[in-house]
Amino acid sequence: MQVGICGAGTMGHSMAEIFAKSGYTVTLYNHRLPTLEKAKTQIDPSVRDAIVYTTSWDDLYAMDLIVENVKEDMDVKLAFYQELSKHIQDTTIVATNTSGLSINALSKGISHPERFIGFHWFNPPTIIPLIEIIKGDQTTDTIAQTIYDVALSLDKKPVMVNKDVLGFAANRVQLAVVREVLDLVDRGIVSKEGADDLMKYGLGFRWACLGPLETLDFGGLDTFYHISEYLIPDLCDSHDVPKILAENYEKGRYGIKTKAGFYDYPDDLDQKKTQERDQKLAALYNALYKK
Repeated sequence: MQVGICGAGTMGHSMAEIFAKSGYTVTLYNHRLPTLEKAKTQIDPSVRDAIVYTTSWDDLYAMDLIVENVKEDMDVKLAFYQELSKHIQDTTIVATNTSGLSINALSKGISHPERFIGFHWFNPPTIIPLIEIIKGDQTTDTIAQTIYDVALSLDKKPVMVNKDVLGFAANRVQLAVVREVLDLVDRGIVSKEGADDLMKYGLGFRWACLGPLETLDFGGLDTFYHISEYLIPDLCDSHDVPKILAENYEKGRYGIKTKAGFYDYPDDLDQKKTQERDQKLAALYNALYKK
């Protein structure tokens, strides 16, 4: 299978590396040459020269699969698909790595929407094993199964999302947790450090080995049923952006990328924290899944 990765940012060049290491013939496309040249320096030397780097649409014609990683903006993506459709074969599968934009809405820009699908990777893609595969209303079962099998061939852990909903599955779960956590912090019930520790040393630690439904089975559905009776009605159910998230956003405190978010990252602390994260994730992956 010949694979074209469109967009050479962090996710795109990482995907190109992963596909190349798995034996696929890979072309990495980006419309800006400087971005492409920078991406090449960030790809593992073991496969760097096996990848074709291009700024030409024509080099995408022979691709069996295109994975799109352009800007997370509906209009930008639709314009990209409309141009892409002029330069690929009718049999080409087009997958998007959008984090949550509607697959049905995006498919309107593609000449063959039945061959269009969501293919949501998680950052850092070289470590996180999960990939969500999201079917649009017109996506055929054959295409969905093909992409599922591709994910398996990359040694990933795919989850099929059978219906196109906002945020797909993972981000819906994540934001439900975030909403409750930020409500607890905002009401002074736990500190921000305490909230993070709850997940790192308790829930997240356990969920790395047992999913939430498996956790219910181990804890006893009768126990969780009775907890649900009194606790579910008391949980945060606000439909607004959490207050303390909005306050940080309005102050331009976006996290690691601006060296300030819920925490501050002066000097090179942002880089150190990123390296620490990657080392811990890699250690966890190796402990749980390394063959």
